[in-house]
Amino acid sequence: MDNQIELVSNTSINNSLTVYEDQLIKFLSMYNLPVDKVLVSISERKKVIKNFDDALVLLNTDYRLEAFYISKFMAAVSAGLFDAALNYLWDETIKQLRIRVSHYDIQYFYDISVQSDKRKRLNGIEDLNKLDDSELINGAKEIDLISDLGYRHLDHIKYMRNWASAAHPNQSEITGLQLISWLETCIKEVISLPISNVTIEIGKLLKNIKENEINKDDADSIASFFCNLSLEKANSLGAGLFGIYTRIDTNEITRQNINLLLPMLWSRIDNTTKDELGIKYARFVANGDKAEAKLCRSFLALVSGEQFLPENVRVTEINTALENLREAHNSGTGNFYKEPSFVKQLQRLVGTHGIPKIIDSNYVHIIIDAFLTNGNGVCWDADSIYIELIKNFSERQVIIAIMSFLSDNISSKLQFQLCLKKYDELIEILEPKIAIPAVQEMLYKIKTYSGDKCSMREDDRIKQQVSLLRKLLK
Repeated sequence: MDNQIELVSNTSINNSLTVYEDQLIKFLSMYNLPVDKVLVSISERKKVIKNFDDALVLLNTDYRLEAFYISKFMAAVSAGLFDAALNYLWDETIKQLRIRVSHYDIQYFYDISVQSDKRKRLNGIEDLNKLDDSELINGAKEIDLISDLGYRHLDHIKYMRNWASAAHPNQSEITGLQLISWLETCIKEVISLPISNVTIEIGKLLKNIKENEINKDDADSIASFFCNLSLEKANSLGAGLFGIYTRIDTNEITRQNINLLLPMLWSRIDNTTKDELGIKYARFVANGDKAEAKLCRSFLALVSGEQFLPENVRVTEINTALENLREAHNSGTGNFYKEPSFVKQLQRLVGTHGIPKIIDSNYVHIIIDAFLTNGNGVCWDADSIYIELIKNFSERQVIIAIMSFLSDNISSKLQFQLCLKKYDELIEILEPKIAIPAVQEMLYKIKTYSGDKCSMREDDRIKQQVSLLRKLLK
């Protein structure tokens, strides 16, 4: 008790620190070492010491017994080395953050905190030391192990630690009130922050899908939990499920569970996150990770997510799908059975992302060619999909479609009654999408053309209008 009374006495604090400082300065001076601006003033040190109890009251006894760097923090404060004190405070914060993360699903944490190839080298708790501080903090924020306020404060403290601490010596000054405020923030917003209900529930969900088989009723019940997730948490969970699904050592029951849950979560994930999953497929392919790439495609196929593949991948795959559709359409009467599956695959690849400009022409001509039929009958299972794809044509694709009669194949089809009827239907679908006067003029000439439409491309007035439209495509 006497020691506690002495500690809070301004006079005793001042005397103790003054004696220490005087002795240290004399010692340094003996060796002609710098003494100016080496130690923080005693008045600033007193501010930390006097407020230390208020900050530490937030830390329970169990944490205190292991808070080795907090002891070093106070030793550095007493010595007047605030830069070193800040460094020790940061070390304690990172240590405690690693401990908090280690109690969570570590694989899930790695999946959402590390996006690079570095993820391959991270497996167990022992690999947490391989994360840099930013990765650790960002990942902890994603799973609510630190608050949004704590994240912002930690970002500021990290900046100060990097540029105003003993880690990177300079002349930046740190005040006593700043230092005690940072201590309070680290304790309140990181070390002793209660784990949120959402984080607890996600932890239970991850454990459940890895250890138990989920049925449709279970999945429907879990879906109600998804409805309460924020966009950020839905994104994190989606990325985490992707990581689980594409790991080679994941068992099939877990993947089947994700098969049930993912379609219910997908609509709550934003396109940026979906694009990132598509990029991971390209990375798997580039690295020769064939098994992971195959699992990635299976994951995306569950939710028609192929449209989120990178453009270079989509160009290749859309072209392949188009060629498959062309072959199916030209396979005689068998086209009625083959076309639907191929056009559905094409529809998944196109999605809402549209078509890369480089394959606009090929895409439009093959879709229109199939839509016009082969003259023998309409493939009803595919027709509605063709109509939807045509309705989603871009302005550039509409112009290409309007000029599609220039193609030998399509022009020839216009001699057949069914194909001609479907061509008139095509014009009706395209008409509401046209706003450019030159294109409207071409449409009018097509609709009012009195001759055989299979010969329309030979008409001089039509040719003149075509030359104007071609300029629009450049």
